[in-house]
Formats: sequence, structure tokens, C-alpha cells
Amino acid sequence: MLDVTVIEDPAAAAVSLDPIRARLLAELAAGPASAAMLAPKVGLPRQKVNYHLKALEKHGLVELAGERRKGNVTERLMRATAASYVISPVALGAVQPDPDRARDQLSARWLLAVAARLVQDVGALLTGAAKAKKRLATYALDGEVRFASAADRAAFIEELTQGVGALVRKYHDGSAEGGRDHRVVIAVHPSVKDPQPRPPLEDRPPLDDRPH
Repeated sequence: MLDVTVIEDPAAAAVSLDPIRARLLAELAAGPASAAMLAPKVGLPRQKVNYHLKALEKHGLVELAGERRKGNVTERLMRATAASYVISPVALGAVQPDPDRARDQLSARWLLAVAARLVQDVGALLTGAAKAKKRLATYALDGEVRFASAADRAAFIEELTQGVGALVRKYHDGSAEGGRDHRVVIAVHPSVKDPQPRPPLEDRPPLDDRPH
């Protein structure tokens, strides 16, 4: 089972958003189960659960984990194909966010459009890497900083912009044969209050040095 997968097909996205089917996905992420086992958990007859499972299976959101005999019946044990799912903007077709439409580095809505493109691009790359049976080399840094004032925040943004710009100029080689372009995305936004705050960046375990 994958930790997370990206849904690109509009029909699969619609299936995953159905409340009952989303509940079934959550149950199957915890472990394989049959329609009969799931029925009392979601409060539906076995036949109804089986109908929903077939819809999820059709779109690759669940898969057969095995079979078992129970009396005169053979039960199909299903499992989720991932522990969690993210819907790609590709599923929205013509109304998907486009960060090139109105570039504004200080706009929260533009930040959302950039984040949506990140999901879209990484989702497509994961699909390609899976088909090629190769690992995808990526990197992400997630941390928090508390600014004493708006002026400090502005100064931080200025230094961040200059520092990243200098790195890009240092390592970018537009004439490199066989080189591969990489997109750099950096975002700064207020933290959403979390009932279980994460440890400071410097106290977290070291990053895995393998490519992801």
C-alpha cells in the first residue's frame, strides 16, 4: 500500500468524495476486509457495501487482497491502494487553477494556484515514475518560524528571495546537455493552529538521504 497517491481521473475523484465510499476507503486503509465485515461498520447491507466496493475497485482505489471461504460463500477481501489520497487539479479540467494567469507573489490565492500546480506536477511525475519503475528524486523542507513583527517578516522574505535567487544563479546551467529542469517552490504563510504542535525544525529527526 502506498502512503499517499494522487487521483487524476475526474470519475475517480467523484467516487472518492462520496461520503460512504470515503468511509470505506478509510476502513480499508486500516486493513483488508470483506463487504460483510464492513457492512456493520458503515451501517449498510452487505449488498450495498459490495456495490460501493466495486465502484472503488473500478477506479483503482481499492484492490483484491485475497479471498476466504465462509460457509458456502467465498468472500473477497479488499484493501485500499493507498493510506490517503490527494485529488489533482487535473481532475477539474478547464477550471483547474493556473498560476500563470495572474502572478502575484503576495497573493494568497496565487499561492493556492502554485500549490495546486505542485500537486498536479508531482502527481504526474509519480505516475510516470511508477510506470518506469524508477524512484522520483524530490526534496521538501517544512518548518515554522515566529516573527516578532511585520517588519521582521518582510526582512525575512527579502533575505530569502535574495538567497534563493543567488543559489539559482549559481547552479542554473541553461546550456547543460542532458540536464534536467527543476521547479523550486517556496511558500511562507501563517501557521494554522494545530492541537498537536510539531517539534521545532532543529529538533526533528534527520532527513532520509535517499531520493524521493
